[in-house]
Amino acid sequence: MRHRSVTYSASRSNEATFQALADPTRRAVLDLLRRGSQPAGQIASAFPVSRPAISKHLRLLRRAHLVREHREGRNRVYQLNPEPLRAVDSWIEQYRRFWTASLTNLKSFVEAEYAKEMETPEGQPRSRKPKSDQKG
Repeated sequence: MRHRSVTYSASRSNEATFQALADPTRRAVLDLLRRGSQPAGQIASAFPVSRPAISKHLRLLRRAHLVREHREGRNRVYQLNPEPLRAVDSWIEQYRRFWTASLTNLKSFVEAEYAKEMETPEGQPRSRKPKSDQKG
């Protein structure tokens, strides 16, 4: 049994979105649909798995509202619905801020350590000439 207190789930819709995005094939289908609407057969032909397997992936994406389906003649045509991805972006933004701050702090630390390393004990900057250029 999953513990709701440790699982990110703002709503059932968000949970379905995250579950749908957990599969690499479904993410690849979404990447394919970024280029524009495509019939199910064309989507299926882009993958080395069976058409029924792609149909299941498309059904899960549709249930998560990540794709829309409409009929054109005998074809089912799918298009990307980017709206549910806003919840994903919002969740990821917290981590972007964390990593940006962490990397900024790391950069400052490394630069400060490098500056200390470049100074001699008397506080004078060391020469940056390669040893082969120095006479001695």
